[in-house]
Amino acid sequence: MSTRRSPLAMALLSLVCEEPMHAYRMQQLIKERHKDDVVNVAQRNSVYQTIDRLLRAELIAVRETSREENRPERTVYEPTEAGRETLRQWMRTMLSTPAREFPEFPAALAFLVVLTPGEVAAALEERVASLEARLSELDTDLVESAKFLPRIFLVESEYERAVVMAELNYVRGLADDLRAGRLDWDYRL
Repeated sequence: MSTRRSPLAMALLSLVCEEPMHAYRMQQLIKERHKDDVVNVAQRNSVYQTIDRLLRAELIAVRETSREENRPERTVYEPTEAGRETLRQWMRTMLSTPAREFPEFPAALAFLVVLTPGEVAAALEERVASLEARLSELDTDLVESAKFLPRIFLVESEYERAVVMAELNYVRGLADDLRAGRLDWDYRL
């Protein structure tokens, strides 16, 4: 049985391959390691749903269930051999094959004409400020993290920085084109 690949499934499977652990610890490690920038663990329920999918697909197994005094029951999971091989296959695919994703920003760009050029320019200026703040935050995090982490644990932050920088350059150029009148349309909505 196979299960649908997702960033969260890959992250959880990767963690139990490091060492057997319970769901709360998985979510905690993702946040502690700042991997929640690339894997959505905001909803604890999504972690448990993904664990259930991995269990049904026999990619992980229950190692033990225990209860400490005054604590909820904890189930510790470990990978199966199929889970280890699936993780390696997912990683090769995720690294080698661009995925078709549908982020909000390009969708909004596709329908700019529902706003006036002035409204678009104002919204883009706000986006520039947000992107500049995010870039500054990433730069600080990278410098600080590099003091105690090997680069292998920072490459996704390096990638995110490059993507944010590219988007910032694009949005600045688009805003400049709007201000200079090189991009204009008749607003009719």
